[in-house]
Amino acid sequence: MRANSADGAGDRIAHLLQRPRRLRRTPALRRLVRETRLSVDQFVYPLFVVPGEGVERPIAAMPGQFHRSVDRVVAEAERVAALGISAVLLFGRPVAKDPVGSEASAATGAVQCAVRAIKAAAPDLAVMTDVCLCAYTDHGHCGLVRDGAIDNDASVARIVEVAVSHAVAGADVVAPSDMMDGRVGAIRRGLDAEGFAEVAILAYAAKYASAFYGPFREAADSAPAFGDRRTYQVDPANADEALREVALDLAEGADIVMVKPALTCLDVVARVKATYAVPTAAYFVSGEFAAIKAAAANGWLDERAAALEALTAIARAGADIIITYFAPDAASWLRDAGSA
Repeated sequence: MRANSADGAGDRIAHLLQRPRRLRRTPALRRLVRETRLSVDQFVYPLFVVPGEGVERPIAAMPGQFHRSVDRVVAEAERVAALGISAVLLFGRPVAKDPVGSEASAATGAVQCAVRAIKAAAPDLAVMTDVCLCAYTDHGHCGLVRDGAIDNDASVARIVEVAVSHAVAGADVVAPSDMMDGRVGAIRRGLDAEGFAEVAILAYAAKYASAFYGPFREAADSAPAFGDRRTYQVDPANADEALREVALDLAEGADIVMVKPALTCLDVVARVKATYAVPTAAYFVSGEFAAIKAAAANGWLDERAAALEALTAIARAGADIIITYFAPDAASWLRDAGSA
């Protein structure tokens, strides 16, 4: 006979058929039933290439990241390839800027030289290149300025020249980040016409006008000299619009589509993957990276735990590819966890 009703309730709980905690009891059980498995194969590591030789200059707003000359970029590329990272994404800085970003398409530009050197030193590493004008123009916009506004079609023609120059250097993937209308189709036609049908396009398809790009703009010296980029980047309040942008880029020939930023747009990542079922990338951007770094430096977060949780969330949302400044550290952390 039960002593009281509380004991009866205890008996009923004791005979529950479903106890989710059973499979959380040990690390081994948790690994067995883990739904999202983060892998180094998903990571792309951004690198900032600058003119000169022997340059490895810290970027203050992005702890652990550097401006590197081609020789130092090659050494870093070899290091990350040894960690099992599949690809790097190159961003360049010019010697001098001008209204049309002339150095962006120069055969002697920092990115073009870095592509050739990396492909020679680490041929199995996929080399992606950011295709944009903002770091190369004296006004800091991603396109050409005409009468105080961004001229979409003139910008596209110039961006095609940049993409083709990267392909000539040996890039495996070109990644237009400018958000001009029609640029993916124009790049595809331009590449094919020059004999580069095998070069893939990773489109920054849903690139939002985000507040989280600040540290990158320091790294690339690409802040606009006037106005902002809201006339060509997606309004952060809009998700349906982002899906329309993705649809347009796919129709124009994009091989991979990207959502940027990642953490503040996980819902968009999930919708893109569910709607189109194509290779989907997400960019864990500089401000998101710097926020974790700053909190960890102040003792407010465990950097490793926070970074891996964020990366897992991006993968869980549906990203096949994660562009992240945490790539080398995350690769080491995952390797250490696997050998534990």
